[in-house]
Amino acid sequence: MRVLGVDPGLTRCGVGVVEGLPGRPCRLVHVEVIRSDPDEDLALRLLTVDTGLRRLIEAWQPEQVAVERVFSQHNVQSVIGTAQASGIALLAAASAGLPAVTYTPSEVKAAVTGSGTADKAQVTTMVTRLLQLKVAPRPADAADALALAICHIWRGGTQARLAAAIRAQRTTQTGGWR
Repeated sequence: MRVLGVDPGLTRCGVGVVEGLPGRPCRLVHVEVIRSDPDEDLALRLLTVDTGLRRLIEAWQPEQVAVERVFSQHNVQSVIGTAQASGIALLAAASAGLPAVTYTPSEVKAAVTGSGTADKAQVTTMVTRLLQLKVAPRPADAADALALAICHIWRGGTQARLAAAIRAQRTTQTGGWR
């Protein structure tokens, strides 16, 4: 499975593409940070994120997209920008016909480090180890995007297979009626 992970942000939007299967080691395909100028008009900044994400979806052909779920922070302005970038990521996935899933930061941290309270340095260290990279991905937005993709492969892939098995069982039990 090839997953595009998105750590949404207006100034820095981390994007990572990872391949793997649940329970197996993952492989880095691509990582980068889409940047927009904080002095630009909001609409142009959102367009920059959208254009970058669509370019990456076209170039790397992911099968699914994992986006960090926006959560309440102390800085309301930061939450609004993150939510807008998150919406752009979900829209880019939908426009490409790709399923998109959101994960909380705690879910991602728990998936890659074993602790939902891990700090950014711990996440970066584990992403570097899990993907067997010689150099840690920088900035943290890039590492977070890769962590999202890994989380989805390990958790989302398993959840998707379980949901498909349940649907198949229900179809069999109801004689084809859902």
